[in-house]
Amino acid sequence: MKIRKSTAADLARIMEIYARARAFMAQTGNPNQWGPNQWPPRRLIEQDIENGCSYVCVNNAGTVIGTFFYTWGADVEPTYREIDGGDWQDHGPYGVVHRIASSGEEKGVGAFCLNWAYARCGRLRIDTHADNTVMQNLLEKLGFHKRGIIYVHEDRDPRFAYEKP
Repeated sequence: MKIRKSTAADLARIMEIYARARAFMAQTGNPNQWGPNQWPPRRLIEQDIENGCSYVCVNNAGTVIGTFFYTWGADVEPTYREIDGGDWQDHGPYGVVHRIASSGEEKGVGAFCLNWAYARCGRLRIDTHADNTVMQNLLEKLGFHKRGIIYVHEDRDPRFAYEKP
C-alpha cells in the first residue's frame, strides 16, 4: 500500500468509499456519525482536494482502497480548542486526521493511513463518535489515548477525542 494526495480524478471513487463506510457504520452500531446527513458532502471533499489535504490509500494494483483528510500545524482544528472532561497532552503543533474510510476490500487500511499520518507529525489527533467502537478499538490498538470529549459543528453528538503523542 501507499499514500498519495487525492486528485479530482479520484473523487467518484472517494465518494463510493464514503457511501460504503456509512453502510458499514450503520451495520456495526454507529448509524448517526455520518448517516443522517450523508457525511461527508461532495463539495467538502472537493475543497479538501483543492486545498491539498485529501489523501488516498492505494493498493499494489493501483486501486484506491481508502481515503482521509490530513493536515498539520499549530491549532489547525478549531473544534479541538475546547475539550470536556480532559485536556490535550500539550498544546504545540499537531497533525489531524478526519474523514478516514476504507473500501473494505483489504484489511489494515485504517492502520496504514493513521501510521502514515503519525510518521509525518509525531503527534496526531483524531475524534470519533461515541458509537464508533470499531474506530475506538483501532485507535487504542495503535497507541492513541482518549483525552476527553469534543463537539463538531455538523451536529451536537459528542465525539471522543484521541491523541497519539
